[in-house]
Amino acid sequence: MAINTILLDFTVNPTSISDVEERQQLQSDIESIVVEYIPSLKFKQTIDTDGGFLSLYSGEREVLLSLRGFVRGFVSINIEYYKEDKEKPLLAFEHIRGLELCLRAKLGSCRSKAFPPVKRGAALDVYLTTSAFSPYYLILLQSVRKLENTIRDKVKGTGSQALPAITRGSVLKKYFPTADERILEYDIDNVLYDERSEFQKILIVHSKSLGNLLVLDDLQNLSESDLIYTETLMQRGKEDYKDKEIVILGGGDGALLWELLKEKPKFVSMLEIDEKVIKACRKYMRSCCGTCLDEYKGENYEIIVEDCVKILEKMISEGRKFDYVFGDLTDIPISSSPQGEVWDFIRQILNLSMAVLKPTGKYMTHGNGASCPESLKMYEDQLMKLNVPVKFSRDHAFIPSFMEDWIFYQVSLQQN
Repeated sequence: MAINTILLDFTVNPTSISDVEERQQLQSDIESIVVEYIPSLKFKQTIDTDGGFLSLYSGEREVLLSLRGFVRGFVSINIEYYKEDKEKPLLAFEHIRGLELCLRAKLGSCRSKAFPPVKRGAALDVYLTTSAFSPYYLILLQSVRKLENTIRDKVKGTGSQALPAITRGSVLKKYFPTADERILEYDIDNVLYDERSEFQKILIVHSKSLGNLLVLDDLQNLSESDLIYTETLMQRGKEDYKDKEIVILGGGDGALLWELLKEKPKFVSMLEIDEKVIKACRKYMRSCCGTCLDEYKGENYEIIVEDCVKILEKMISEGRKFDYVFGDLTDIPISSSPQGEVWDFIRQILNLSMAVLKPTGKYMTHGNGASCPESLKMYEDQLMKLNVPVKFSRDHAFIPSFMEDWIFYQVSLQQN
């Protein structure tokens, strides 16, 4: 059991805070969307705060929502509630993200952030502090811990914890989730690329410990320290790619293509829908992709900028077959059942891929974190329901930029 705190941040026009009428409209807009996610929410009071404001709301399950407007054009929303260990969360992280996107659109925010829930007061101390603090922040943290100890002694507390300050509203996005929706803080010190394509949000940042890090739709994708990810995906040393025909579905960062080309395949076709990812990685992820993204066609490879579903269907109509198909697309969803648009897409990709495999071919893909056994089991159940019978094996590796163990699958056609 723990106090769960959901954090949401948005940038707005400063006049939306300073102007009384605009402020009232801002609050009304936020309330109209939030109550769709938390119907029991009721307004309590608003307090003026040195040019800004603080509004409080309460709801069932001991919910307390604080909405704060800062005079410089920043809005923060904190949603606190108490959760028993086996109790369902007030909002799943996918719904928190949905709330963020709805509010972002309504407020016209140019920058927003949804954090995975911060869990406080649990018997297990799940948050630990690194030693990588500047002298100033080390002194500050020591002061916070001194305050923690003083209050604990005063109230005769049986347990307590002081967390390092969570930095919110910064241009530098330092917080990303694990597969099972735990919050991680990275040592990011620079934004190299930040753009939204028609398909996704593309961010490349620099981490002091990981190097450049590609983030797609606020999820860690690949860093310069993640060669183990690519090598485990391709099962380097276990599979022979020499003179083989290969298809990569996705893979816009170029890392998989670059490593496969070192194995001297006959030909590799990479099907990537988002050319902006290719161009961004060509410039900022060169230690991962080498020179393979510089030209879209080489002696033994071709990069096709197109929807991979369309190309796979075309390959099937032409009767083409391949030794390997790599699914370097979306992760397995974290959901209560294998339903919805993403699961439908995964099933479609699996069936299309099986249709272009040679009888001895293999489909290679990444799954999700080992911390999500329920979702992995759902994926494996789907493998057993494809249009053709298959068998599969799995491998795992600790991925530095994910800060967790990741599961990879190798799927092949079942031979009669």
